[in-house]
Amino acid sequence: MSKSADLIEQKSHFAFGKNWASYSRLVTDARVEEAITSLRRLVGADLTGKRFLDIGCGSGLHSLAALRLGAGEVVALDIDPDSVVTTRQLLAANASGRQWSVMERSIFDTQIESMGSFDFVYSWGVLHHTGDMYRALRGAAGRVAPGGQFIFALYRQTPLCWLWKLEKRWYARASPAAQARAQAAYVSVFKLLKRGSFEDYVANYGQARGMDFHHDVHDWLGGWPYESISPAQTDRLMQQLGLRKVRAFLVPGRATGLLGSGNDEYVYARV
Repeated sequence: MSKSADLIEQKSHFAFGKNWASYSRLVTDARVEEAITSLRRLVGADLTGKRFLDIGCGSGLHSLAALRLGAGEVVALDIDPDSVVTTRQLLAANASGRQWSVMERSIFDTQIESMGSFDFVYSWGVLHHTGDMYRALRGAAGRVAPGGQFIFALYRQTPLCWLWKLEKRWYARASPAAQARAQAAYVSVFKLLKRGSFEDYVANYGQARGMDFHHDVHDWLGGWPYESISPAQTDRLMQQLGLRKVRAFLVPGRATGLLGSGNDEYVYARV
């Protein structure tokens, strides 16, 4: 993938923020609880008094989850102004009196260094959409305090990543009507290949992270820029950056990439 300057600019990216703004209307107490459960699974405990950085905050749901788990301060960043507005609205409505801030910032922004270090740096399914994943990983890891944890999720590398890269670049620039047709085609194939009841799968989809199936389909199809990485490559890079693996939740089996690429979840600590 080209690492040209225009690829790391928000104007070249898929409209993630508009998708998360739409999703935020579906946020309920139950979805917040699901997000709390998923975050606790990754951090392994509560966040009482900890400083938490959310890179690519999207809807703000997991920034809110961090506050509900006791984080002393949450700093939420996103390059997309729609996501910044959505996150501010969600936290203002649900985290009154807590210490949080939301900023329109890229992980490549040098001003992030002035924020200091954090006990937890969190970036779920974001850094592979920055236009320069390896640089983004290094930047995010650099904000982890001694003894702190870096929690992130990245697309698993598959044999068909080249195809999805082409699809995403097209979809991000396509008309809403063309995007709707692509979504319908993808869901039809998903139904055909999905084992068990598709309706039950969609109904229970939010239990993983409080997300919504149809918003995630739009996010997957449009997720440009796009990169992916294997667990072995991830581990090598983290070791080079002075981080050791605490836990990982990997995509089961061998990912073919036929329906896309799942996210491998990682937790690394700074020794």
